[in-house]
Amino acid sequence: MTYPEFPDIPALSAALDAAGYLPDEGVATAAYLAIGMRRPLLLEGDPGVGKTALAQALADVVGAELVRLSCYEGIDASQALYDWDFPRQLLHLRSAENGGGDERSVYDRRFLIARPILRALETSPAVLLVDEIDRADDEFEAFLLEVLADNAVTIPELGTIKPAEPPIVVLTSNRTRELHDALKRRCLYHWVSHPGLEREVEIIRRHQPEVAERLARQVAAGVAAMREAGLVKSPGIAEAIDWATALRLLGATELNLPAVRATLGAVLKYREDQVTAERDVLPGFLARLG
Repeated sequence: MTYPEFPDIPALSAALDAAGYLPDEGVATAAYLAIGMRRPLLLEGDPGVGKTALAQALADVVGAELVRLSCYEGIDASQALYDWDFPRQLLHLRSAENGGGDERSVYDRRFLIARPILRALETSPAVLLVDEIDRADDEFEAFLLEVLADNAVTIPELGTIKPAEPPIVVLTSNRTRELHDALKRRCLYHWVSHPGLEREVEIIRRHQPEVAERLARQVAAGVAAMREAGLVKSPGIAEAIDWATALRLLGATELNLPAVRATLGAVLKYREDQVTAERDVLPGFLARLG
């Protein structure tokens, strides 16, 4: 099965919009090129700017299964690619010894456990999301580069598995470390920024239509002010939505000091950040609101 083709960037942007993801022009262009060029798309940016959400929306608009590989320190090829089901193999060997089968079939495909990369290669169509690649180590990055270059994997006992239609690949990075140039050269690259005020207001209201536009606008402006304060963990789009939701549930129609103090835990998750916001950000911000 081939992936649907979009005639231009606005068509893809409209499809992503309909799937619940509101892209800016840069994101829509990067996604359009990734689909058209069949190149992996590397998205870097602060946590919470919508990198993972873009992969989920892409899977929706191309009618593909989203296969997610969440990276972490120490992840290796067997956890990302495939592994053998040793307990079932052992049972098969015991059965073969008792005349119930062929010992040579212990490496049959039915005993293979497909991890995310192999599952994406065997699924058509598929969007492979390699989430937070910067959390993995250099060895895993080199392994991933080889897989992306060949769009195939070789299993010694079974041979090479190469899909008729390679998956769309999206890699995300929070830039906790620099990725190798070789991986970056293999990918298209896009830096995902926090949305501007108007776009964030629209995102909040799309997810929480019950929130009045005035409150959504104040929340978006407040979150933007916090992002400029050098916090330990700046709030992302999800936190802005949560904050607006919490305020609505408490019956707030605008930001004021009591409402902010009651709901600050919805937007800031570190005590140090809450102290900084209450001391350095919110007094001036709330005063400007009038």
